[in-house]
Amino acid sequence: MDGFKIVLVTGSAKGGIGYEYCKAFSEQNCHVIASDIPQRLDDMIDFQAKNIETLGLDVSSDESVSSAVNTIISKYGRIDVLINNAGVGSTGPLAELELDTIRKAWEINTLGQLRLVQQVVPHMAAQRSGSIVNVGSVVGMVPTPWAGSYCASKAAVHAMSNTLRVELKPFGINVVLVVPGAIRSNFGRATSEKLANYDWKLYKDFKEAIAERARASQAAKATDATVFARHVAAKVLSPKPPRQIVFGHMTGLFAVLSWSPLWVRDLFFSARFNVNKRI
Repeated sequence: MDGFKIVLVTGSAKGGIGYEYCKAFSEQNCHVIASDIPQRLDDMIDFQAKNIETLGLDVSSDESVSSAVNTIISKYGRIDVLINNAGVGSTGPLAELELDTIRKAWEINTLGQLRLVQQVVPHMAAQRSGSIVNVGSVVGMVPTPWAGSYCASKAAVHAMSNTLRVELKPFGINVVLVVPGAIRSNFGRATSEKLANYDWKLYKDFKEAIAERARASQAAKATDATVFARHVAAKVLSPKPPRQIVFGHMTGLFAVLSWSPLWVRDLFFSARFNVNKRI
């Protein structure tokens, strides 16, 4: 494997952006370890590239993460790039959404990324090189109604990444924060399916608005996941990777909102997600 970069991608099942990351890095002549929870390994069996292999990895499990990283190190001696992509959606009003649901989102979206970082960093520090790519979101910068737990989990990723970037620089490790806009994948469908089991009480009159928020990232103008993944791969593998990669549909809108007064944001989101009526 001399001359190849070893790239570990989490959340790589077919239909998601992670699947496209694997193909994009493979096209750049990297050797890719495509990982996901063991139950989804069958969703990755159609990878055709000879330089992609699959591995079971549950980012919410200390044991699973440690075992997966040790397996890669034992086989290849290094991990050059970590793509912290695994994540789940979490939609619903914060005052009513079950804490177990919120806890699961934070465990996977936030602690899952840090769990990988803590396992991979000692090896990257020993080789004095490596890139850690944490996947955040535009809603990590500007949170929206009906998705507060997901927005909070991604805001924490932003904070962690900005800290890690400075803390890991002495060891020659790059930290890149990816900030996707609306990217076309199965993410919105999976999030919408979870909502079918909810019977809102205080917010029963907002059921359709909540469902609309779950579908919001999958609008017709959403950026193609293949285009997005190739863009990220090219940036990450460049001689000087950027600190942030902001790309995709609606990133311009959220950039404007991030600079807007809070009352402007409140008016916009109240109208967009039907939170402007009194009960």
